[in-house]
Amino acid sequence: MSLRWMQEFSRSPIHPFYCQIFGNLQLIHHELHEQLGISGGKEILLQAFNWESHKHDWWRNLEKKVPDMAKSGFTSAWLPPPSHSFVPEGYLPQNLYSLNSSYGSENLLRALLNKMKQCKVRAMADIVINHRVGTTQGHGGKWLRNTIGFQDFRFDFARGYSAKYVKEYIENAKPIFSVGEYWDSCNYKGHYLEHNQDSHRQRIINWIDATGQLAAAFDFTTKGILQEGVKGQLWRLRDPQGKPPGVMGWWPSRAVTFLDNHDTGSTQAHWPFPSNHIMEGYAYILTHPGIPSVFYDHFYDGGNSTHDQIVKLMDVRRSQGITSRSPIRILEAQPNLYAAVIGDKISMKIGEGSWCPSEKEWSIATSGHRYAVWQK
Repeated sequence: MSLRWMQEFSRSPIHPFYCQIFGNLQLIHHELHEQLGISGGKEILLQAFNWESHKHDWWRNLEKKVPDMAKSGFTSAWLPPPSHSFVPEGYLPQNLYSLNSSYGSENLLRALLNKMKQCKVRAMADIVINHRVGTTQGHGGKWLRNTIGFQDFRFDFARGYSAKYVKEYIENAKPIFSVGEYWDSCNYKGHYLEHNQDSHRQRIINWIDATGQLAAAFDFTTKGILQEGVKGQLWRLRDPQGKPPGVMGWWPSRAVTFLDNHDTGSTQAHWPFPSNHIMEGYAYILTHPGIPSVFYDHFYDGGNSTHDQIVKLMDVRRSQGITSRSPIRILEAQPNLYAAVIGDKISMKIGEGSWCPSEKEWSIATSGHRYAVWQK
């Protein structure tokens, strides 16, 4: 039974009971192909830079923050491209074997990576394959993994080249965790986001499959839907099969959920999450299946209150054993109210609507403006 056949069957106008069965078969199909590197499901990522970071002695700045990253519960910190680059942000690598960049010297980078290793926060290298301006070719393989000490990989602009090359990188360098940026546009009618984004999330899943199922992918589908949902359209957060509507709903252990990154937010602001709904967004991704990623600007530049609220949500996620594969039951998906139970350990709601779990065994774990989380 092919995945494509199951997808088409699940969309056909048949009895909902069979839709549920085949939705579950699709999830089983993917989960049976889990790889060791992503099998834990407990990752929480930090994107540890923004578009302006190269101006701020970055390696030294981050080294000071590593103890806080570890204490907060991040398993991995995604660093900007470390190689010498034609542009200061690092996304036109020129000399891959020179680690003296606008973010700091090679010595400072090595000191940062050593601090991260001591504190058990994995370093994620930003791998830029599609656009380079190199002048010579080296023979060092993925040198960044074995010699320098990066343990995880993030693949930049993954739409720009065949996924088979990502597969080759992973098979040869053997990073612990890998994630690709497969970003294409959601389905819009004018400026209106269409309700059904199945074709969008299917394209991301096709890319994951093409990497030999070795890489995760950033869940751009969830980002697009969630940032419209929090504006009073929270009904968007349940698909016709009762599942989350992004990649998270079809293949949660490969879905890296996020609100913003250096492209969508920061000073580029190509597709920013609404700034007055940030905590609702984190209450969603940090309680749900998938692999959540927190943006530096929100965590360290959003003020102590935002930092501490995010840390509390991370604490609840860890203490209640929520992982990338935790089951979810969506209870409400109305314009101004979304509520769900995750793993039978957490119940949560976002939006202006009033809601709380009816059973007495639930107690409030954390709450804020337009969100609340309960635990047993």
